[in-house]
Amino acid sequence: MDFTEEQINRYARHILLPEVGGEGQARLLSSRVLVVGAGGLGSPLLLYLAAAGVGTLGVVDDDAVDLTNLQRQIVHRTASVGRMKADSAAETLAAVNPGVKVIRHPVRFTAANAEELMAGYDVVADGSDNFETKFLLNDACYFAKKPLVGGAILRFAGQVYTFKAYEEGDGPCYRCIFREPPPPDSVPTCAQAGVLGALCGLVGSTQAVEVLKELLGIGESLAGSLLVIDALTTTFRKIRAKRDPGCPLCGAHPSIRDLSIHAH
Repeated sequence: MDFTEEQINRYARHILLPEVGGEGQARLLSSRVLVVGAGGLGSPLLLYLAAAGVGTLGVVDDDAVDLTNLQRQIVHRTASVGRMKADSAAETLAAVNPGVKVIRHPVRFTAANAEELMAGYDVVADGSDNFETKFLLNDACYFAKKPLVGGAILRFAGQVYTFKAYEEGDGPCYRCIFREPPPPDSVPTCAQAGVLGALCGLVGSTQAVEVLKELLGIGESLAGSLLVIDALTTTFRKIRAKRDPGCPLCGAHPSIRDLSIHAH
């Protein structure tokens, strides 16, 4: 594609990278990423994807901005309290990079709308804050054959992962590592246990790096590994994970064949 002078200046530091260059930047500009959740993880993820020039960003979130969000959800402003997060995020992203198209999806990601919401997107990023959505995203992306770049945070601990279990090989899905959601109320939420705000930036920004790598086809995919972060000790561990032959989704004899398991 032919870049405008403004685009050449805006993306100059990307274009200088041999692994990206003009061809890679053009690929980003034509790419589409769906981000589920515009909260602690979705905020840095969306900001960096918009700044990078990912051409179309879908924002799925049915929640409104609360004052307690602002300690970590940096895509929102104090003046946005009470507004829908999808709208608030879209406004901020437009200010960061008006050349990026933002599609607002002010709804909850469910089994009923998963296929429709994901249609047309190249990569799906999980910024959700509950196990129900995480397992649904894992299953939906597996059936739709879309890369899923996820993250999780609590207190001072974080995780980042990429799942592409639909590909040939021994790459796992989320269920290969965490078979099923934990019992209700057995794991505290950030609202109950707290979370260091800056940790969300670390995990969400790492997700953005992995999304960009998937779009560009560069580097080593995180698929097949789980990155575990401990902010208190400043340690990063990359744990190799393989497909579980007994996985009910991607194993040898799957019992989950559609999203009906998530229907309520």
